[in-house]
Amino acid sequence: MAQIKSQEHYKAIMARIDEIFFATDESTPKNDKRLLELDVLSSMVEEYEQEHFPIHTPSLPSTIVARMNERNYTQKELAALLGISAPRLCDIIGGKKTPTYEQARLISKKLDIDPVIVLSL
Repeated sequence: MAQIKSQEHYKAIMARIDEIFFATDESTPKNDKRLLELDVLSSMVEEYEQEHFPIHTPSLPSTIVARMNERNYTQKELAALLGISAPRLCDIIGGKKTPTYEQARLISKKLDIDPVIVLSL
């Protein structure tokens, strides 16, 4: 299959995808040549984006800080919610220590953080 080789090529393909997307709708027959082209171009873009714009799993410390900010918790309030000491939470947020299994479970559950992030899998 053809590959996107430059940022300019990527932008041109994205513009073409926009054209096709807005020129078709749910009633467009599945075998319409525009939809077939859209499928091919989308696959090329996906491959290019995975290589040039990868999305990495966020770190546990940055995710905890984001949740603290979203919910307007102080570090002391969050430590109390999780049932751990403020210094221990500070070490976890600072990346100096990793949470125990029980702490990881509570962080995941109480802050609604994906276990993959909590356990850094």
